Amino acid sequence: MPDNRIKNEDQYEALRDKGASKEKAARIANSPKSGKKGGNADKYEDRSKDELYKKAKEVGIEGRSKMSKKELINALRNH
Repeated sequence: MPDNRIKNEDQYEALRDKGASKEKAARIANSPKSGKKGGNADKYEDRSKDELYKKAKEVGIEGRSKMSKKELINALRNH
């Protein structure tokens, strides 16, 4: 069960039910636009390796400095 730091508990629970890790579910449920659709984020494939590295650093992916662009994309999608 999520603690008081979760902004969108329904979304958190739905993500956990779909198999998302606690960390990933909390990160998504606590995002500023939590629960809203229609995001305009670029596809990972359209981003530079440097942009992907920065995003991986932001979310705390270990070993990112040794990853290829493809590996960064995979790590970000499965984190």
